[in-house]
Amino acid sequence: MKNLFNSAHFMEDLTLASSEEKKQRALDLFRFQAEHNVLYRDYLQQLSVSADKVERISSIPFLPISFFKTHPLATGSFEPEICFESSGTTGSVNSRHGIKDLRHYLNNAVANFYQFYGDPADYCFLALLPSYLERGNSSLVAMADHFIQLGDHEEAGFFLHDLSALRDRLYHLEKRGQKTILLGVTYALLDFAEQFPMQLKNTIVMETGGMKGRKKEITRESLHAVLTGGLGVETIHAEYGMTELQSQAYSYEKGCFKPSDTMIVLLRSTDDPFEVWESNECPMRTGVINIIDLANKDTMAFIATDDLGRFHEDGHFEILGRVDHADIRGCSLLVV
Repeated sequence: MKNLFNSAHFMEDLTLASSEEKKQRALDLFRFQAEHNVLYRDYLQQLSVSADKVERISSIPFLPISFFKTHPLATGSFEPEICFESSGTTGSVNSRHGIKDLRHYLNNAVANFYQFYGDPADYCFLALLPSYLERGNSSLVAMADHFIQLGDHEEAGFFLHDLSALRDRLYHLEKRGQKTILLGVTYALLDFAEQFPMQLKNTIVMETGGMKGRKKEITRESLHAVLTGGLGVETIHAEYGMTELQSQAYSYEKGCFKPSDTMIVLLRSTDDPFEVWESNECPMRTGVINIIDLANKDTMAFIATDDLGRFHEDGHFEILGRVDHADIRGCSLLVV
């Protein structure tokens, strides 16, 4: 089989690719990873699946995300430039994702962001990510730091626990009319909104999930009501990503996410992990999220997550919580 995936051409022009073209690229990548990813090849053999007989993306076997906790998932052989690691509770085993080329991850993050918001350099990023900063090798911190560096705004930066400094920075940026994104882990945004209520006019408030026992879990509707009321914004935006992915999805409001151009989202049955539906097959039906991440060409692109979700009729997807057996993760919200 000709190696198409050592070339940048595989990632080119995805913004112009039709839905069917993206599906064909996913099938091409599946067959490549079925041959060159040792663990995935063994997994398919255990399932008695022949890659050349898989003709639809919904027939692709998705690898359980828990394998990122126990095995290196490389397609081919390479020494990772960086290894991203997930957060976790005390005593838990964290996921690890060895990234072959950090520049590839960062460039894709920029392309994903640009699809929804335009040039990240136009925004001043204020990153309220204390739990991510307190540990090393966070993919979210790497992305936020890259966006901060691209913008070259003196006021941009990370905030750990000094919420009063964040308030002062926001006041200054609002007075100047500077487009700003306040990117924050959920519990820290709640702390900030409760301690320093504001009326933000030029700032997008974007939550990344993350309660992790810091506060009592609340529904997304209640969370967004507190944040909109406390920060004076009409809607709360959200970012959906994880250590195991190199692509992100974004939500403008109500937790309804649109996949980026390098991401295809499917649902699987809660009763049968091999019963998988595409978005046009199951509007408003609840299932567990499967993700094809075309940017994960060097690791594992076909991931069965533990996030419960549903599709809307417009193809957007919503995260409803976690399946019961899953570890607590940052995006955990109560099912409503």
